Amino acid sequence: MIPESQEGVPGTRPEGIRDETEAAAHVREMFGRIAPRYDLLNHILSLDVDKLWRRRVARAFRDVLQDSRARVLDLCCGTGDLAFAFRKLAPHGARITGSDFVPEMLARARSKAEALGAAVDFLEADALQLPFDNATFDLVSCAFGFRNLANYERGLQEILRVLKPGGAAAILEFAEPPGPIFGALYRFYFRRVLPRLGGLISGSSAAYSYLPRSVSKFPAPAELKIQFERAGYVSVNFERWTGGIVTLHTARKN
Repeated sequence: MIPESQEGVPGTRPEGIRDETEAAAHVREMFGRIAPRYDLLNHILSLDVDKLWRRRVARAFRDVLQDSRARVLDLCCGTGDLAFAFRKLAPHGARITGSDFVPEMLARARSKAEALGAAVDFLEADALQLPFDNATFDLVSCAFGFRNLANYERGLQEILRVLKPGGAAAILEFAEPPGPIFGALYRFYFRRVLPRLGGLISGSSAAYSYLPRSVSKFPAPAELKIQFERAGYVSVNFERWTGGIVTLHTARKN
């Protein structure tokens, strides 16, 4: 069941935002502000577990990544960490592209690619209007970015459009963990500690106050599974990691 605060809302709605256009502009500007400290904060606030999560996603799609004929798209790629995890697992495998609509994030992704010598293409693109032909990719991934889309249904439809028949979608997202004790501890950290620490380091308290609110309003894993199925995906599954803090959603195009 969709949480009451999310009911009737097609995608993210930061506080005070009225529609999809405003939501997208707000998210772009917010992530542009925190881009200089984005990697540092990801690693500090997750106690470095975010690196493990990305490696685990890459291992789940090792067969695709090691196919030199395959094409992979990492949506909302930020500074490129998931795309680099893909490349590291298969240095001479699939052609990997990262896309994001925040220029400041992409500038850092390209700098990192050059420093690492990683063959990853990065381009600026809106996840709701991708500049790719139908049936282009064997795998489309998105790590911690899908929650920020202004319209989740359109996001799923766009991913489905650019996937080849038989291609896979993989969305890694935060979730509210089940269980009274761990759930309570998580919510205290996520809602009280993380915004203050994130704001202190990044200089943007608004961005790290938005994070826990956006997670609490995001569809629960079972509800997102239903949205995948409604969009036309098959073999839809999800698995919770690290006590339910994050969930990997996977599905295929028929």
